[in-house]
Amino acid sequence: MKAALLACALTYSGAAAAACAPDVVSIKGSFGQINFDVAVAETPQDRARGLMHVRSMPARSGMLFVYPRPQRLAFWMRNTLIPLDMIFVGPTGEIAKIHTNAIPLDETPIEGGEGLTHVLEINGGLSARFGIAPGDVLRHPSFDPAVAIWPCE
Repeated sequence: MKAALLACALTYSGAAAAACAPDVVSIKGSFGQINFDVAVAETPQDRARGLMHVRSMPARSGMLFVYPRPQRLAFWMRNTLIPLDMIFVGPTGEIAKIHTNAIPLDETPIEGGEGLTHVLEINGGLSARFGIAPGDVLRHPSFDPAVAIWPCE
């Protein structure tokens, strides 16, 4: 049953799979492709609030943090009630690092590294379950099509 659900999730097709949308992030890797419905945090206020106080999140949902220029990024879990996987991404859309199962309410900084423009937060453990790994690629309209490995059309 789990294998069938995973296969369905990885081969999901529909409008979101065919074109880029502001509320969808697509990830492509050796596992295939998967889409996540996302809220986008683009303003400093949205990024500061993040997923604080969220008690649960649907399995294929998340939050995409977008930064205006490449920089060093570190996150923490202050007031965050659910475990999260943090997927740190550079300007080309390539995943640089994944921190899995960040501990709720922990204020220890989680370093993503230098030269990052995006962080995708999804439910803890999903990166491993779906086979998402560093080197895989994200697609979203917030990536500059001039440098994105997998640009929106």
